[in-house]
Amino acid sequence: MTKKILVLDEGTTSTRAMLFAPDGKSLGSAQQELTQHYPEPGRVEHDPTEIWHRTLACAREMVEKAGGAEQIACIGITNQRETVVAWDKNSGEPLAKALVWQDRRTADFCEELKDAGHEAEVQKQTGLLLDPYFSGTKMRWLVQNEPAVAAAAMAGTLALGTIESWLVYKLTGGSHISDASNASRTLLLPLGGAQFDDGLCELFEVPKAALGEVTDNAGDFGSTLSELFGAPIPITGLVGDQQSATIGQGCLSPGETKATYGTGAFILANKGHDIPTSDNRLLGTVLYQENGKRTYALEGSVFVAGSLVQWLRDSLGLLGTAAETETLARSIDNSGGVVIIPAMSGLGAPYWQPEARGVIAGLSFATGRAQIARAALEAMAHQTYDLAKAFAADGAQWTSLKIDGGMSANDWMAQDIANLLDLPVERPDFVETTALGAAMLAAKGAGLVGSLDEASSTMRGAIGHFKPSMDGDIREARIAAWQKALAAA
Repeated sequence: MTKKILVLDEGTTSTRAMLFAPDGKSLGSAQQELTQHYPEPGRVEHDPTEIWHRTLACAREMVEKAGGAEQIACIGITNQRETVVAWDKNSGEPLAKALVWQDRRTADFCEELKDAGHEAEVQKQTGLLLDPYFSGTKMRWLVQNEPAVAAAAMAGTLALGTIESWLVYKLTGGSHISDASNASRTLLLPLGGAQFDDGLCELFEVPKAALGEVTDNAGDFGSTLSELFGAPIPITGLVGDQQSATIGQGCLSPGETKATYGTGAFILANKGHDIPTSDNRLLGTVLYQENGKRTYALEGSVFVAGSLVQWLRDSLGLLGTAAETETLARSIDNSGGVVIIPAMSGLGAPYWQPEARGVIAGLSFATGRAQIARAALEAMAHQTYDLAKAFAADGAQWTSLKIDGGMSANDWMAQDIANLLDLPVERPDFVETTALGAAMLAAKGAGLVGSLDEASSTMRGAIGHFKPSMDGDIREARIAAWQKALAAA
């Protein structure tokens, strides 16, 4: 019997275990919700013990489905990237609630560092901006505000890490590591540095001794304790969720780009081995590391994607279901001049206008549900187009776009993105690309495949293609109308 690959997919609202065959076929999954704690406005927490117990329960379900631990070749882990856990190295128990990536409690400290003129140097070293989103300021907050964390730091028993670090520690019974993709989101790892940096740790007031060793994304990361699954299982793949989706989409060459369209949209472009820099406030990040050598990516995020359709459905009552947008968009030849700027929570990359607000322009008595629905989908293509220009200005010209996420199931939207970008767009039939990327890395780390290229060709499955077919004059008119409306946002 061919051994399987087990993937632990640690999301924000749930934890999942997924079972894969070596050819990438999904064999089953188990999922449990994670409790969201909101102690104060702007604060978001998880219970690390709950994460561990529910992940373990899901994993055990999939191990049993596989026929026992002996039938699992390896484990891959992918996770929400910037959530921070503090635990005691001796007891293995958490010392406080985990601070989730959405948590904004360190905003004032970030502003202090900006006002002191540190952002340019931090961005130069880490590729990141000074924002509460990233892990380092959360680590500082825990040390300075949680007495148990501070005591452990003084005693030299404190461990700090992101979710993959926490799970590896629990699964192995003591290994403290952080893969390069997750480590690159902490503000503490220079993109060109092998390990966490003394100077950055000093700037952010994070005890370096509490951090784990920075590792590759594929390799031998230890084995699980025998008592957890009945026999040890090697852990051979670790990766942050957006990097994992990029790998799962086969974006393994410079210029290859993926866009995940969910509530918002995350776009990552492979930058090869060159450390990325941005003049357009895009983020530089480690895509993956093999044998100590890094492949980098540029990243841009759109605040509003699927949430725009949800707003049209739930708040305005213009739609019965999200899927109805495709039918409405196809029912007319154009949007009738309607343009929607979806700035309900400001504009993200490449605009970075937090004070911007949404605009519906071009309304007339001829405007109906179809025109508004079509304009909402067209907004996805326009936001993507503007990001493509920013990426190109930063030296990361897209050669194609590979899309996934819930919204990508809309064929009309996928074609419109291809048309406006004037680039081929690919969409896999299997859309769980985040879990698949972790499976590919685990397969590489376990020696099931010789390279990530081999894993991609073996495991990605069938791909749908959308080729550009828009007249250039129509494209230019669309872009001009979008830019006019954007100026009013």
